[in-house]
Amino acid sequence: MSHADDRDALSQISANKCFGGQQLRYSHPSPTLNCSMTFSVYLPPQAELHSVPVLYWLSGLTCSDENFVNKAGAQRSAAHYGIAIVCPDTSPRGPDVADDPEGAWDFGLGAGFYLNAGQSPWSRHYRMYDYIVSELPRVLAKGFPLDTARSSLSGHSMGGHGALTIALKNPRRYRSVSAFSPVCAPMQCPWGKKAFGHYLGNDQSQWREYDTTELLRANPVQLPMRVDQGDADGFLDEQLKTELLARACRETGYAIDIRMQAGYDHSYFFIASFIEEHIRFHAGHLQAAGAMASKANAIIDTSAPGNNR
Repeated sequence: MSHADDRDALSQISANKCFGGQQLRYSHPSPTLNCSMTFSVYLPPQAELHSVPVLYWLSGLTCSDENFVNKAGAQRSAAHYGIAIVCPDTSPRGPDVADDPEGAWDFGLGAGFYLNAGQSPWSRHYRMYDYIVSELPRVLAKGFPLDTARSSLSGHSMGGHGALTIALKNPRRYRSVSAFSPVCAPMQCPWGKKAFGHYLGNDQSQWREYDTTELLRANPVQLPMRVDQGDADGFLDEQLKTELLARACRETGYAIDIRMQAGYDHSYFFIASFIEEHIRFHAGHLQAAGAMASKANAIIDTSAPGNNR
């Protein structure tokens, strides 16, 4: 089946030409989340010629798949480096999906925290970890010219938390990870305690499975990691706790590039200021992975019977 045929199985919402590529938006039924899900994907112009590597962008609280697409200005760099950018939604959505009973913005719709909920009523829909790691890559691999074997992760705030934890739990699946203003220690901040208490229950051993600082203490396989944090971010001390991430990396010997950026806050103005550097960071690791795969294939090809005549 062609890529076009697979795309026909999805429902296209919009398509816009951008820097020679295509900014696309789709919806599809998700058996993992038991609802319809929406995602955006930027295909660089190189995707017209061959499959391209993928950078997954995970957004923060209250966001959808569109915030990064419309505000970060990432398409120019993605087109230059030949990288697709996939932006999923931040939670399941729909009339049957449970939301914060008090209508708060930091839990429920738009606040899935990229975990698998184990508590009712959240467990029926809130399985964003499985969606990001398993279901969405399968959908993309069937429907688009993407080399999903070469993937990296990035994100902001709650999405930075998601990018870091997913990468740490799957270090051989992703080539690199970065984050802007991530929630570094959700077990020790109000946002995380509220979300984990509802989604996961009172067993804090389950909380540790989704806390970056705790996952680091399990001595995971290292992969290239970068974090940018504005020192004028109003959430830094209470919610983000970057110093705990730095301490965990020092104590475990995990190599990380943490950059405190003077005068920057929590907004997309901050992301737009440094997104090119993050895409360049990921491009180096994604392209290196592609070069290694090509070299390995060449060695296999030349060693095949009849090729050394």
